[in-house]
Amino acid sequence: MTALGKLFRTTVFKLSIVYLILFAISSGLVMGWMAWSIRRLVDEQTTTAIAAEINGLAEQYAQGGIRRLVNVIDSRTRRPGASLYLLTNFQGLPITGNVAELPAGTLEKEGLIETAYQRPDTQAMDRQSLARVFQLPGGFRLLVGRDLEERETLASIMGRALSISLIWLIAIGTLGGLFVARRVLRRVDAMNASALTIMQGNLNERLPVAGSNDELDRLAENLNKMLERIAELMVGMKHVSDNIAHDLRTPLTRLRGKAEEALRGVKSPDAYRASLEQVIEESDQLIRIFNSLLLIARAEAGATHEGMDDFDISQVARDVGELYEPTADEAGLRLVVDAPVKIIVHGNRELLGQTIANLIDNALKYGVKKDPLLNDPGSVMHAQNKNTRDYDIKVETTLEGATAKIIVSDHGTGVPADDRQRVLERFVRLESSRTQSGSGLGLSLASAVARLHSGELKLEDNNSGLRVVFSVPGKASDPTIPLET
Repeated sequence: MTALGKLFRTTVFKLSIVYLILFAISSGLVMGWMAWSIRRLVDEQTTTAIAAEINGLAEQYAQGGIRRLVNVIDSRTRRPGASLYLLTNFQGLPITGNVAELPAGTLEKEGLIETAYQRPDTQAMDRQSLARVFQLPGGFRLLVGRDLEERETLASIMGRALSISLIWLIAIGTLGGLFVARRVLRRVDAMNASALTIMQGNLNERLPVAGSNDELDRLAENLNKMLERIAELMVGMKHVSDNIAHDLRTPLTRLRGKAEEALRGVKSPDAYRASLEQVIEESDQLIRIFNSLLLIARAEAGATHEGMDDFDISQVARDVGELYEPTADEAGLRLVVDAPVKIIVHGNRELLGQTIANLIDNALKYGVKKDPLLNDPGSVMHAQNKNTRDYDIKVETTLEGATAKIIVSDHGTGVPADDRQRVLERFVRLESSRTQSGSGLGLSLASAVARLHSGELKLEDNNSGLRVVFSVPGKASDPTIPLET
């Protein structure tokens, strides 16, 4: 297809032609109405002029009769102008005037009429007039009128103006449509070229933005945001595949080793039972990893939106904290839940509860410094620190404006500032936590759940420890608690 053919087939050019046609019709209607209004105005002025002529002739006739009327008409016909006069006798023969001939029967008509006429100096009845016919005593008839040449000239000028305007309008509109279509087509072709590059596998390519902030720019910006999100998901899938291949190899190898060990030699039933329990434990760990991966995938894909409802996040925090209190007591840690205010959030209760549980579980595993003095139940320093410290792990909920925050703080070694973004990725575990059980998916799941709920997850320094801030949109249900705006 030729370049000109592509221009003619564009939607912009077609819309330009439709707009051009509508504008031409509108212009024609406007100019037609103007021509009709001008014609009516000319007719009204002509009628007024004829009435004035008739009044003047009537006065002359009243003063001097038919002889005086003949003299006045004869005098007026010698003057230049558009006025027409014709006086005939009872036989219909002309006595005086500047009208040579009229269509048959014209003088028998009464009232205002529009008729053709012939001047004495011409051979054709090719002129139009607006006239009034009167019958005088004695069979005389008087015609008084005005030539309509000015009206016809004006109508001709308006017609030519309309025709020329429409021709120019069509020409300029067509050229303008082609120009606009070419500019739009150039931008659309650039977008198509970028889209083809993206389809070929280059997910880093983006649609061009002209910077004019028009509808095409807004479309390109939204599509670029969508492409960035797709690229993030694709990179995430690649990382997941790589991490699954790398991080699941060890537990699968251990699982196979336990099974092979159980098959070697002859063992007692208790030994087989112990081996099977180890195999089950490894299998449970794999199932937990896959369940976490499934939850992250569902959260990032937005597949859990249908389970969202309004609920009190403070109550969920208290319930989860109560669930982990026995575990904290067994570890000799003080777990404090500070969530006295009822805060309503709209979200998935199960996912948010699982997120709080993951954050508390991480704090229990990694939120305590491995100091022999602090961990020795018999040491004096341990007892002093434990008595003077308000908490080992703290869970609190607050409302700041329209943002609900769930904060889990600990007094562990914390996370270096350079690693705080990296630990939110799947299967990422710092060297200091390699000796602890886990899969490196807890913070990744929390981050995915935060994004699902239009929130964010931030890791902050707790001044000797880690402070995890999970933020989502929320509101207070108690009317005595003011909402910041």
